[in-house]
Parts: sequence; structure tokens; C-alpha cells
Amino acid sequence: MVITSLENKKIKRYIKLKDKKYRDLYDEFLIEGEHLVREAYKKNIIKEILLLGEEEYDIGFSSVLFLPLFIMKKVTNLDSPPKVCAICSKMKSDFECRGNYLLLDRIQDPGNLGTIIRSAVAFHIDMIILSLDTVDLYNSKVIRATQGMLFQVPIVRKDLLEVLLLLREKGYSTYTTDVTGGVDIRDLDSVSKTRFALLVGNEGEGVRTELAELCDKRVYIPMNKKVESLNVAVASSILLYEMGRGGNR
Repeated sequence: MVITSLENKKIKRYIKLKDKKYRDLYDEFLIEGEHLVREAYKKNIIKEILLLGEEEYDIGFSSVLFLPLFIMKKVTNLDSPPKVCAICSKMKSDFECRGNYLLLDRIQDPGNLGTIIRSAVAFHIDMIILSLDTVDLYNSKVIRATQGMLFQVPIVRKDLLEVLLLLREKGYSTYTTDVTGGVDIRDLDSVSKTRFALLVGNEGEGVRTELAELCDKRVYIPMNKKVESLNVAVASSILLYEMGRGGNR
């Protein structure tokens, strides 16, 4: 179907998906670019494909809209829209006790969240749990920063206090970060790296005290004393790499 008017009902709806309120209301989100579209297609969550102009795109999907540049610019978040985008249903994952976890407390920067998700997949995390006040997973900047990895790991949004209590009850080792009073992450033995949950926190304030107090150990990354701290995405990546060394992977 070719659409040439911004007054089209579908287009009006899709433009609203830039706003979290409408992503939540419609239970939909937009993805931009061929790589993300192909990854979403594998997960069977695409509802409609949007093509720029009369581009050809063979993915075997029947519901396709052809849009001129001025409409595609309104629908997407990019000044130079890609030739293909898609409207997707939000993914559904349930919390369950299995494997290793990454818990994220109040991460606010979309780029940081996207990068952390990529690292979590790279270093074999089995589930990511977002605090209720972490940035929206379906923010366009988060999605782009994941480079499609949000489709490769279950991600849920939960009350982290409840999650930590449950994981401790189930015998998980729980860790959080502390640059002053923690143990060197490199000193954890292989047993400590099995059935674990790692908790990292907000860019400016770190992990909330009430959550940190529920963790078994606090860990830190040894580094040059000239550097006061690391970006949370960088620190998370290093911690996850170290937790994967000598563990059950």
C-alpha cells in the first residue's frame, strides 16, 4: 500500500510511537534499519514493514507500506531515514530463576542501556532485569545502541528489591559495585561466578543503599587512581567479562 498523506490514520498512530505513553498504550514500538528488521522478523514480532519510496525489500512479509521521504522522516527519529523500518509488538518475557542475571538500577541514559544490553549478550547473561524507573527499553536510542541484541536476551522490568530477595532465597550469589569497600573483581573464584546476579546502578548515584545492602559482596574494578570512575556501560562490560572468566561458561 502506498501512503502519501500525513493525515492517514496509521501514519498518525505510528508517529505517536515516538512517545513512551503511546508505546505503552498500543504495546508497539518502531525499529529502524535492515539489520534490526531482520532480527525482529526472526522473533515474529513485526506487525508492519515501512519502506521508503518504492524500495524493494524481500523478507517474505505481506503487510508493507510504501512511504515518501517526508512521511518517513515524521515516523522515524532520524534526519536520514533508512530504506526500511518496521512496527513491532513489544516482547513478552516472564521472570524466572535460571542462569545468571544482570540487574540495572535506575539507568537513565538510553545509549548506556543499549550498550549494557549488547555486553550482557556478549558475556552470556541469561536475563536482564530493569528497575521500574530505568529508561524505557523501547526508546529509539536504546534500540539503536543494542544493535539488535535486545532480541537475543529476555529483558523484564521488576521491583529489584523483590527480585534480590527471591534470588537470595534461591541460593544465588549477589554482587554490586563499590569503588571504596569492595573486593577486586578479578579475585572471585569460579564458584562465585556460578548462579550469580550482578547489580549495577544509576550513572550519577550508583546503586540504591537498600538494594546494595541485600547483596552478598561488593566488587570493584582496579584502575589508575587518576581516574575517579568509569561510565556505567564501560564498567558493566568489564564486570561482565570478568564474571564470565572461569565461571560456568
